[in-house]
Amino acid sequence: MDGFKKRLNESVQLKLSFSLSLTILIIALMAGIFSFASAFDEAHELQDDMLRQVAALFDRQHPPLAHLGDDGRAKDSDEESRVIVQYLANDSKIDGNGGTRTPLQLPITLPDGLHTLEVNGEPFRILVKSTSSSERIAVAQETGVRDEIARDSAMRTLMPFLILVPILLLIVGDLVRKIFRPIVSLSTEIDQRAEQELHPIEESHLPAEVRPFVVAINRLLARIDQSMETQRRFVADAAHELRSPLTALSLQAERLDQADMSDLARERLMTLRRGIERGRNLLDQLLSLAKAQAALDRPKSSVSVQHVYRRVLEDLMPLAEDKHIDIGVEGKQDVQLWVNELDVIAIVKNLVDNAIRYTPDGGRVDLSVTTEDGRAMLRIEDSGPGIQVTERERVFDPFYRTLGSDQVGSGLGLSIVKAVINRIGAEIQLRFSDEVRHSGLCVCVLMPMAKAL
Repeated sequence: MDGFKKRLNESVQLKLSFSLSLTILIIALMAGIFSFASAFDEAHELQDDMLRQVAALFDRQHPPLAHLGDDGRAKDSDEESRVIVQYLANDSKIDGNGGTRTPLQLPITLPDGLHTLEVNGEPFRILVKSTSSSERIAVAQETGVRDEIARDSAMRTLMPFLILVPILLLIVGDLVRKIFRPIVSLSTEIDQRAEQELHPIEESHLPAEVRPFVVAINRLLARIDQSMETQRRFVADAAHELRSPLTALSLQAERLDQADMSDLARERLMTLRRGIERGRNLLDQLLSLAKAQAALDRPKSSVSVQHVYRRVLEDLMPLAEDKHIDIGVEGKQDVQLWVNELDVIAIVKNLVDNAIRYTPDGGRVDLSVTTEDGRAMLRIEDSGPGIQVTERERVFDPFYRTLGSDQVGSGLGLSIVKAVINRIGAEIQLRFSDEVRHSGLCVCVLMPMAKAL
């Protein structure tokens, strides 16, 4: 009961359905009781009218009571027509055979009219009437039979309530569900939005009662979008501003390298140059992340996966050659993607760069593309240590680096990939290249294909 009360307080739809159903049941119960009582009384009045009609018929036609049985009932009559007719006088009416016609022992002092008396332990409804021949007759009927007939008649009036009320409850529940369907659709639409989809919610098709909430949500989305845009602009501006002094430092370090200096000073200079280079790489990654989080124009044409692979390999081949890594594209299958080319390049380049950096010297990095369930699957597979299952969610966080890694990096590569994938509606999966040894990393990216003309 406490669980139902909690659900009732939390759900407006359930509360409305329950309130309407309870109201309908109470009104139907009251209407049913009133209808039953009215039909029951009406049936009794009809039965009293029947007694009057029997008495009037007897008064007009004066039939002999000999055609009735010894109990005053018509012979061969059914149980529901238990109407008894007898004389009410000082002396019992004697028929030609000397029998009596007083099946009910009634007091002769009964006045004319309707009475309810108990005779021989059974209740009777009795009509006493004086005929035109100055004789008094009594027309009687058992109240048990009368009540049974009245109850059957009254119960028939309840049948529409018993049939229609459950149907009405089902209709009310269905109507309430349909009325709340726009709200359910609204919540589903908002829940299925990606992180970067902050455009306003369409409110023209919503009920007037819900529109103020939608207007407030749209204003909140606008403020969030403005805040995120400010944050991205700050990161991009800061990165741009820092690139100039870092470039100047790099040039000064190169000039200083040409000067005569001791071995210790030259070693420290090399450490300084590596630090400057890491700073420049970090700024480049920050700029890439800001671009990945910003909404780009929709693609106007398809892009070839093999073309993207060639461009990325041209840029990163020197890094792979320095580590003697065998890198290349497996197979000749090509797929056309309906995605912005810069987005695909950002995804592939960061994934391949990570694969090269984390693969030991003399390792292997393979690129391939296939189709699966109507989508293109871009696969980048390496022979490095892989990513453990417990870390696969966190590696997409900015500046997070795999535990135990001695590689130099900013920790932003997979964050950039995730930002682009979320924005374009793609999907990324991390697996082991060798599932038996739990080694190597296989990254699969599912992207929308271009529709064939």
